[in-house]
Amino acid sequence: MSKTVIKVENLFKEYHLGNIGYGTLREDLSTWWAKVRGKEDPNSLIGHTKTITNKILESHFLALNDVSFEIKEGEAVGIVGKNGAGKSTLLKLLSRITYPTSGSIKVRGRISSLLEVGTGFHPELTGRENIYLNGAILGMKKYEIDKKIDEIIDFSGIEKFIDTPVKRYSSGMYVRLAFAVAAHLESDILILDEVLAVGDAEFQKKCLGKMDDVTRNQGRTILFVSHNMSAVQNLCSKGILLEKGAIQTQGSIDEIFETYNLNTHHQQCIKLDERIDRTGNGQLKFTNIQLINANNQIINSVLPNEKITIRVHFRINKVININNVKINICIDNFYGARIAVISTDNDVNFTTNFNNDFISRGYIDFTFPKINIIPGNYTIVLYSTVNNELSDWIKNDALTFSINEFDYYESGKTSANGHGYIFLDYKIK
Repeated sequence: MSKTVIKVENLFKEYHLGNIGYGTLREDLSTWWAKVRGKEDPNSLIGHTKTITNKILESHFLALNDVSFEIKEGEAVGIVGKNGAGKSTLLKLLSRITYPTSGSIKVRGRISSLLEVGTGFHPELTGRENIYLNGAILGMKKYEIDKKIDEIIDFSGIEKFIDTPVKRYSSGMYVRLAFAVAAHLESDILILDEVLAVGDAEFQKKCLGKMDDVTRNQGRTILFVSHNMSAVQNLCSKGILLEKGAIQTQGSIDEIFETYNLNTHHQQCIKLDERIDRTGNGQLKFTNIQLINANNQIINSVLPNEKITIRVHFRINKVININNVKINICIDNFYGARIAVISTDNDVNFTTNFNNDFISRGYIDFTFPKINIIPGNYTIVLYSTVNNELSDWIKNDALTFSINEFDYYESGKTSANGHGYIFLDYKIK
């Protein structure tokens, strides 16, 4: 029977919102000076009003609310939830980057974490020096790290820059090395937050293969957060679904995604307005996205022979010539491979449907008579340009959807996932 390596009980994490006034230091000094002189503390008098410029707001934000779960040795667990659900906060608590307001976390074994870019490495040290630093933090001896360092450097693919200070690395180089270190050094538990958000498709595939090896063949435990839902579903056997800081459900990963997709299905649309994982000058900004079937119903799964429409809503923040606008949607598969790019630039009849009540808002429909893609889970990436300058790019998945198994060729068989990317209509004579 596998032993428990992580046990979380009644975990709460609360943040206080508001500004602290600058009067605090002066009051501390007056309290100290009164004490030195043996006088009464002037700040303790009844009716004393603190002199602060900005009133402290008695507002609180509960990032995690009574979270409890156990994880066994060798399990790969996906933490699933919408933006702001508390996924990253939970991983930071488990990694001891921050501490809970109340509750307990018991961990058995050494943890290696790969969270947002910028954590885990000393910027002034070289890549090689940071490998040894991370190994030392895990309690490894130098000779133990020596045995693995060539494998780490080779996996990272940045051999030419390994003796360069990491402050000069691009985000992609940084994540390559950080993942290689986390995966190869002798930690018992791997905690990974959006490791697939940076890097090319080939390296992402390499990461997924290594994570699968780590949990299946090495018996190490993985906690994985990613907006690439296909990656989570294929890598993990169990999952935890967070909603507004609380656990909505936990169990097998298939059950988790069934609940998650049901929740998503009931939304009118996926809101993009408040997404912070974006870049661009904002002249045209994406606000919502919907997947719609032939009956004008909002869906999140589809059959390969089914007609669907991807409706992208946007807001124009500056007077622009619509003819100079390009809107693009990219469809990526589980490995991050780009299956298709559809652009208004390829349509000479490109028009947009403006909301007459508010001329600065509009939407565009990308309609597919048949979406001839093999069954599996897919994500949509959005970006736009105005006058050939990047206007908006949602860096992580704007929308996730699934394509269900289907006898496309009417042969009595469903096509196995992994055999190519698309269905082609053909005849054999």
